Amino acid sequence: MLKVLFITYYWPPSGGAGVQRCLKFVKHLPEFNVEPTVVTVSEHEGAYPLFDNSLLAEVPENVRVFRTATSEPFEYYKKLTGKKEIPYGGFANEKKTGLVQKLFKFLRGNLFIPDARVGWNKHALKKCAELLETEKFDAVITSSPPHSTQLIGLELQKKYGLRWIADLRDPWTDIYYYKDLNHTFLAKKLDEKYEREVIQKADALLVTSADTKRLFLNKPVNIDSDKIMVLPNGFDEADFQFPSEPPNDRFCLTYTGTITDTYNIVAFLQAFAENARRYPEIKFSLRFVGKVSAEVQKQVEDANLVHLVEYVPFVPHVESIQYLMRSTALLMAIPDVENNFCILPGKLFEYLASNKQIICIGPVGSDADRIIDECGAGRVFHYSAYDLMLDHLDTLSRNWKVNYNLDLPNINYQHYSRKALTGKLADLIRTK
Repeated sequence: MLKVLFITYYWPPSGGAGVQRCLKFVKHLPEFNVEPTVVTVSEHEGAYPLFDNSLLAEVPENVRVFRTATSEPFEYYKKLTGKKEIPYGGFANEKKTGLVQKLFKFLRGNLFIPDARVGWNKHALKKCAELLETEKFDAVITSSPPHSTQLIGLELQKKYGLRWIADLRDPWTDIYYYKDLNHTFLAKKLDEKYEREVIQKADALLVTSADTKRLFLNKPVNIDSDKIMVLPNGFDEADFQFPSEPPNDRFCLTYTGTITDTYNIVAFLQAFAENARRYPEIKFSLRFVGKVSAEVQKQVEDANLVHLVEYVPFVPHVESIQYLMRSTALLMAIPDVENNFCILPGKLFEYLASNKQIICIGPVGSDADRIIDECGAGRVFHYSAYDLMLDHLDTLSRNWKVNYNLDLPNINYQHYSRKALTGKLADLIRTK
């Protein structure tokens, strides 16, 4: 059996989307004769925006997980700002920032390169060195963000000659909030240098979408296209053991995950409100499961939708799946930002596995649009396509009056299962 060292900052009991990819890889790798060993941060010291203790049950008992200390500035941030939350990447959960927060954002962009979690690296490297004193690993996989984790792989390759696979779940210097970090010229150049080194020196790169691959290939680094493998996120078949139970007394549209005003669903909210006005005989419900920013809640008010909207706070992952299965259709949105053609939310694949119709607000012709079209799972609408959205909602409403179950027939999404995708990763690990 091959042995791989898997290095990831986000690991159960961390919650949210970022932890799913690594957890599912580690869960399924032993089925392909690959033994993973995980190095991660202590759950008592790591800066996790969300916690989901239910995910701990998915970690295989025979997988070794080593947790380390870390050195990060987030506790000082909470004390200085009086906030209880750790800021998300790019401070996406903090639209309005005060002087202290602006200062911290500047420090984050210029003193902590590539990111404020870089203080974990020395602790992780120490643990890796201890393991490598007595064990041999066939490869090391570093998963990011935080992209500072990739510098651990760079150091391990340099010092021990380990075969290194860099898994980049998001773009690096092309991420949509990058310009908001107010880098100085020197800080930006240093960050770009780190990015180029990782792209150039990693033995293989994993990205989640074709457009992200294009972004990295356009960097001033001469690398073979075959070095970058598109391995999207997926769904775990074990998560979908619940029957589909769309409500028979209302049309329930569900959105799961975080949403802020950068997702630009204003036109959709207006179309949803108008459609509900046209069909007074139907009880409509728009349900948000997860974190909804104050700005989006204000947009809901402005669209006169408060009486139709339900807000469900963050729930464990298994519960979010149950909410999907108890829906009529599903809403997805992609941030209306630069380089959003490469944004491929992990939830898309769980939406596919639910066999529900998907209404996606985002860039037409994007990677998400291609996959939804390929699977025949719904439609993507541009942010401003009010008339098209309204027409589609009208069609769904008329169909609902005939049959409240709008579930799709079995669609072609099995190749996006976590197990199938992990098989491709195992093949890459075996490649010499």
